Amino acid sequence: MRPPLLPRVASAVPPRRHSTLRPPMPSSPALLPSTPPPAAPVEIPKPETTHQHPPAARRRLPLADEEWHPLPLSLAELSLPLTLPTGQTFLWRRTSLSPLRFTAAVGPHLVSLSHLPDDDRLAFLLHNDDPASPTSSVAAARAALCDYLNSAVPLADLWVQFTAADARFAEVAARLGGGGARVLRQDPVECLFQFLCSSNNNIARIEKMVWTLAGYGERLGEVGGFVFHRFPTVERLAQVSEQELREAGFGYRAKYVAGTAKELMAKPGGGAKWLSLLRNRELPEVIEALCTLPGVGPKVAACIALFSLDKNQAIPVDTHVWKVATKYMLPELAGKSLTPKLSIVVADAFVTRFGEYAGWAQNVLFIGQLPAKKLVAAEVTSDTTKPTKRKRGTKMVEIQT
Repeated sequence: MRPPLLPRVASAVPPRRHSTLRPPMPSSPALLPSTPPPAAPVEIPKPETTHQHPPAARRRLPLADEEWHPLPLSLAELSLPLTLPTGQTFLWRRTSLSPLRFTAAVGPHLVSLSHLPDDDRLAFLLHNDDPASPTSSVAAARAALCDYLNSAVPLADLWVQFTAADARFAEVAARLGGGGARVLRQDPVECLFQFLCSSNNNIARIEKMVWTLAGYGERLGEVGGFVFHRFPTVERLAQVSEQELREAGFGYRAKYVAGTAKELMAKPGGGAKWLSLLRNRELPEVIEALCTLPGVGPKVAACIALFSLDKNQAIPVDTHVWKVATKYMLPELAGKSLTPKLSIVVADAFVTRFGEYAGWAQNVLFIGQLPAKKLVAAEVTSDTTKPTKRKRGTKMVEIQT
């Protein structure tokens, strides 16, 4: 299950400032369609002996005097609404509507992403570029983002190939604007624990659980009313009890999260190393290895493989993908129920049609199946980008994809 897509929003052209870019703030409030972000997270109490942070990490981060740094990705190579809120990750928050910005922690870097209106390049703003802290710098954040965003993969070229190979893809691609739905390359630990929260769950609850887990990590700062943390290590997650997670609303998934953390701790070299080494193994081995962890089945394993372990041909098959496959690729299976064996048949059909990057094509077709998005009119001014709450009687505006 994936979050709804967001509309593109126009923004003003930023002036040049040396080698960096500074987007201007809007001069007056504007009423724009918006979906209210999830409620502001509640910080999880942690033992003072292990979670002391310097005062600089606790300060409210300023919004003025912003320095934006370009990345080697155009709008055709990465569209923020088609990439970040579409179910690959549940950690990004929309912290501004005009201009459209998303914010998250990528490793130790607290960053916002936005497209520059003059040439549609993607750019980032580093919020915790503190000279006193060597863990985050502009150069390190740029390298981390290029890796996280899979910037080496030529998405526009792939879309040309996919469009030529499949009429349904061509139709969906045209409806989505012709490009920009990129597959991420997330940290495997972060990706694994996010998808442990996703099984048989709704988006709001997934985001709440993932945000709770992130709260066990180092606090990096506050942006747009959201407090962001670096995603915790396996070692830190292994200290969280199943009972504590149940009290936080994880339900039966508490057993899976706690159990997986403990099993990863027992892996040779540690859980993070064990997961990262799966990038060097073949897809069937990766799926088999991941399925040994509590709460991980073939579909969740395929998501982790595709979104963090470089398995670009992995196909997470669920009811949405099954619907696409039986309607456009395997009509002879229409009317049948999805089974593990038929999931393999569907995955093979995608690879046969789209090749080694079949997972990227499937991701686009998945997005094409998402329903109409309901947006709430919200006011965004030049000096506040805090999460807005929907007031009683607020009109819902429906936008078709």
